[in-house]
Amino acid sequence: MSNTVTPCTVTAFAGQRLLAAGPVIEVALAVRAAAAMNGDAALLVFDDRTGRQVDFDLSGSEADIRGRLTSIDEKPEPETLSARRSPGRPKLGVVAREITLLPRHWEWLGEQPGGASVTLRRLVDAARGAGDGAATARKAREAADRFMGAMLGNQPGYEEASRALYAGDRNRFLELSEAWPADLRDHARRLAKPGF
Repeated sequence: MSNTVTPCTVTAFAGQRLLAAGPVIEVALAVRAAAAMNGDAALLVFDDRTGRQVDFDLSGSEADIRGRLTSIDEKPEPETLSARRSPGRPKLGVVAREITLLPRHWEWLGEQPGGASVTLRRLVDAARGAGDGAATARKAREAADRFMGAMLGNQPGYEEASRALYAGDRNRFLELSEAWPADLRDHARRLAKPGF
């Protein structure tokens, strides 16, 4: 389990036009300013890692907003968020959990240098390293598809572009998305790029 902290970036749109992109606080303040100037504008914000729409509480002063969003701007990877703090070595990021293995598995683990915990950590790290590229590509495709479904679902070629995205057909995806509104198209392509 990773305990790394990565900056959370988001992208905001006013209709089909790119409004702001970057760290959460900067984009939230840009959205607040745009809403103050044109309260009727359709302002939508998307998490760049997941492609999911996000909402911010933009009430209060700029200092209030910064205070609320500072903890969001840099947050642990999603897998860390689901980890329940329980017995273990929390200061080191170690979380104790229960696993169930057959006796032959426990026997094999007990024979390994360093014991069961060290061996399991090594096996998990090796498996994660071997599958990192595939996992990154899958997450990128899913994020791009979520964004496309929300913002481009009515555009010509959307369904075919989605199929090309999941098939890993970059050229077809680019061809099918060419006629889409520029800012939305460019963002979808940016999200999809690691998926190819």
